[in-house]
Amino acid sequence: MHARLDHVRNWIFDLDNTLYPHGARLFEQVDRRITDYIARFFQVDRDEAYKIQKGYFHTRGTTLSGLMAEHGVDPYEYLADVHDIEMDVLDENAPLAAAIARLPGRKIIFTNADALYAGKILAKLGLGETFEAIHDVHAAQYRPKPAPEAYRHLCDAYCLDPTQSLFADDMARNLKPAKQIGMTTLWVDNGSEQGEEGDRDFVDFTTRDITHWLHDILEEA
Repeated sequence: MHARLDHVRNWIFDLDNTLYPHGARLFEQVDRRITDYIARFFQVDRDEAYKIQKGYFHTRGTTLSGLMAEHGVDPYEYLADVHDIEMDVLDENAPLAAAIARLPGRKIIFTNADALYAGKILAKLGLGETFEAIHDVHAAQYRPKPAPEAYRHLCDAYCLDPTQSLFADDMARNLKPAKQIGMTTLWVDNGSEQGEEGDRDFVDFTTRDITHWLHDILEEA
């Protein structure tokens, strides 16, 4: 194990574009369905819908949060709609499953999606039995990453010491609140985060491929 990670006892992973490659383009299907949902809901064209969608994403953390706060949208109905996608682009990742199994301590998914969708993805990747829990948007009481309370709620829910925890996410902005409460942070910089620049001193480790990174740290003395 990498010497700088000897303290880690809790391994917390984002889901989309973190545990599978951004190149699979799976989340692009979700993104398109969100745009279509917004277009129908507001009765606007897709260009205007996309602007509304991304406005909520940047100000509220997720489009769902904005729709719930300002328009009372039912989260279960919304998530069932936007997550109704084909997952044939995903393949089993036995090396990733093997690496995560070797990590010392607890393993948890922390996602702004819901557990039903997350479970389907994990099954496709061969990770269906890998994680202790999926802490989803419902469990987070609709306070999504990067809201600081989302991270506190996660730690309280599973009695996690953040100073003994590592959090991996493909969105660098989601790592800052984790670092602020003492977590070690891993940025999966695979191209999914667009147009977000700035100081990233809250990132402890960076990789383009989480499977390779995990194998590398496990092989280091």
